[in-house]
Amino acid sequence: MPPAPHGPDTLPLAGAGLLAPAQNDRLQGADCASEPLPARVEAALWRGDQLGSAVVAVEGSGFAALDAVLPGGGWPCGALTEILVSQFSIVELRLLSPVLARLTRAGRTVVLIGPPLAPHPAGLRHDGIDERHLVWVDVDTPRDRLWSTEQMVKAGSAGAVVAWLPLVRAEQVRRLQVLAGHCKGPVFLCRPESAARDSSAAPLRVLARVATDWQITVDVLKRRGTPLEERLVLPSFPGGVSRIMTPRLRYPSRLIPAPLPVEPRDAVDSSAAAAVRQRSDLSETPEH
Repeated sequence: MPPAPHGPDTLPLAGAGLLAPAQNDRLQGADCASEPLPARVEAALWRGDQLGSAVVAVEGSGFAALDAVLPGGGWPCGALTEILVSQFSIVELRLLSPVLARLTRAGRTVVLIGPPLAPHPAGLRHDGIDERHLVWVDVDTPRDRLWSTEQMVKAGSAGAVVAWLPLVRAEQVRRLQVLAGHCKGPVFLCRPESAARDSSAAPLRVLARVATDWQITVDVLKRRGTPLEERLVLPSFPGGVSRIMTPRLRYPSRLIPAPLPVEPRDAVDSSAAAAVRQRSDLSETPEH
């Protein structure tokens, strides 16, 4: 192949407005950096030392202290939220009743899949939940629970889905997280506390426990942002009780009397210890 011609009529590549691929990529990157990102992309970006913002809509939890530490200020819609508890039917509905009550009052359907106990309409009504917009899917086996949850999440029409899944694998949770992107409301998975040791695709995981004086504690185990070391203590009076409860009964732990101190001499561990103590007392008695 003959060499390229050189002469006064021949311009170098740079002079002709042509750049090497690496130089062209750098200039294009500089131009893109100066342009603002779309609002949805901007919301999806967050620094590791900051609390993530809401990419999708959120539903307020009903607890101001909890909303302050959740990305976007509430339960995320179109995503999974894991509620980890030590025993089912004790604390999870006390944590979720404010958001479920607001959704049902607005006429949106809330689906309960496989709750350990049958929903009690009178108790739900005291919590402000309209049972006319409540759907109870009565399933028992892990396979039926998972299948029902997938179908309801895939439909995406419910205001909220609450599923009890004591036995579910990591890949199944990952699939539910993908399907939850089509759901208009939040999707809650109630799982045992032991699942906190396992990895999960759910972007939000909280551990709820029962505390004294009508309170519940919440540990945010996973969120979009820095880890939360602080344990939240939230007031959670049973439905209908707060209206008739006196200030004295709001703190039942204060009504329990403190145990009286036990003198060491009165604390007899065994008959042998009592015999040794009696011989010691006799040896110390002065002779007359």
